Amino acid sequence: MGKQSTKELLLEAGRTIFLERGYNNSGIEAIVQAVGVPKGSFYHYFGSKEAFGLEVLNRFAECLNADLDVYLNDATKSPLERLKCLVEARCTRLESQQCRKGCLIGNLSQEMAEQSEVFRSRLNEIFTGWVDRYAACLQEAQTAGEIPDDLNVREYAEFWLNSWQGAVLRAKTIRSTSPLRTFQKVIFRFIPEIALEPANRGS
Repeated sequence: MGKQSTKELLLEAGRTIFLERGYNNSGIEAIVQAVGVPKGSFYHYFGSKEAFGLEVLNRFAECLNADLDVYLNDATKSPLERLKCLVEARCTRLESQQCRKGCLIGNLSQEMAEQSEVFRSRLNEIFTGWVDRYAACLQEAQTAGEIPDDLNVREYAEFWLNSWQGAVLRAKTIRSTSPLRTFQKVIFRFIPEIALEPANRGS
């Protein structure tokens, strides 16, 4: 087992254990036992549990960002179709997990934002980056005439992210996909209503 593969295995174990138990309930001993290496191997790569947790967080965010880019930058679909495909894929993925794990970013924001300024700052950067991606896609939707020009896409992107994160938290709590499907139904029903507003105001 090479040094790089050991580090990768530790990070993967950390992601899995953090999702199952949370950060505070996940000890270093459990992580190294999951990989089958001595505790010294952990400290060879990571100076502290916090440093390890931040790297787990960053790796998870990198994967989700790449996933977002695949869907939101798909030029073969209209901007709104990209968003619909993204939401459907996310719903399906959480359904396959029986809504038990939720989103590591959301989980850590609930657990760590008040405990660690380093975590809070990084989590905020990640969420802001997601809003940027949603807003860019919505801006494309404006250009394509799918949503009205006077819609504040930044505000709508914030609303989108906040609503989705709340739906994921609720789904995890009740172990049901119902909140996810409600989000899916309402968020796309709301867009046509927005699109009608300029005409309605002129009538």
